[in-house]
Amino acid sequence: MGAEHGDGARTGLGRFAQWLKSGRGPKESTADVDRESLLLAAAAAGLPLAPAAYPSDYRCSCNRIGCPTPGRHPVSFAWQTQSTTDRAQIERWARHQPQANFITATGMVHDVLDVPLEAGREALERLLSQGIDVGPVAESGGDRMLFFTATRGTPEDEDEWWPCELDCHPETMDEHPGLRWHCRGSYVLVPPARLPADRSVDWLRGPEHPLPDPLTLLETLTDACARHAGAEPDYTSAW
Repeated sequence: MGAEHGDGARTGLGRFAQWLKSGRGPKESTADVDRESLLLAAAAAGLPLAPAAYPSDYRCSCNRIGCPTPGRHPVSFAWQTQSTTDRAQIERWARHQPQANFITATGMVHDVLDVPLEAGREALERLLSQGIDVGPVAESGGDRMLFFTATRGTPEDEDEWWPCELDCHPETMDEHPGLRWHCRGSYVLVPPARLPADRSVDWLRGPEHPLPDPLTLLETLTDACARHAGAEPDYTSAW
C-alpha cells in the first residue's frame, strides 16, 4: 500500500481504520454468501476442513455435560486424518450436517496466530498501514482475532523444530490468554461458524488472500498483545 497507490489507497485505509476503531470491523456478511460457498472457498485456498460441533439449545451438540468448548471442537477424534480440501467430501458434509461448524487443522498447510480482539485490531491496522501483506483474518467469538499464515513446516531435523510458549494445542488454549500460535496438532474454527450466546466466527479478510510468512506478522502482533496486557513485549519466547 505504497505511495504509488495515491490518495485512493490512503482514503480506503482510513475507512478501514474507522471500521476497526468502531468495534465492528469490515466483516464479510455470511448472509450475502452461503455457508457452503464459504467453506468451499476456504478449502480451495488449501485449508483442510473437518466437521465440528455446534450450539444446540444452549448446550453443545456433542451432548457432553459441561462441555468445556461448546461448538468449538471436532466431532471425530480422527479429525487430523479426516481433515481434507476435497470439494466433493466437503459438499457432502455440509449438506448432510447443515448445522455443523467446521474446523481447519493447522500445521499442515497453514498456521494461525490467535490474539485478543483489541490487540488484533490494533495490529491489523498497523500492518496494513505499513503495506505488509496480511493474509486471511477472522474474528472469533467477539473476543479473539485469527491471523492465518503459512505453516512453519516440519524440518528434516526434529531438533531444529523451534517450539515456544506461543505454541497452542486445543487442550492448552486456556494457558495462553495472550498470543496463541496454532501449529501442528491444533485447529481453529473456520468461518462461518456459530457459537453459544449468538456469537460467531466471521471473515474480516477472506481466504482469497495469500498466506504470509508468520514472521512478517509476529513482532507487530506480539507488541500489540503486550501493550494491551499492560506489559513490555518479550520477543525471546518466540525464538
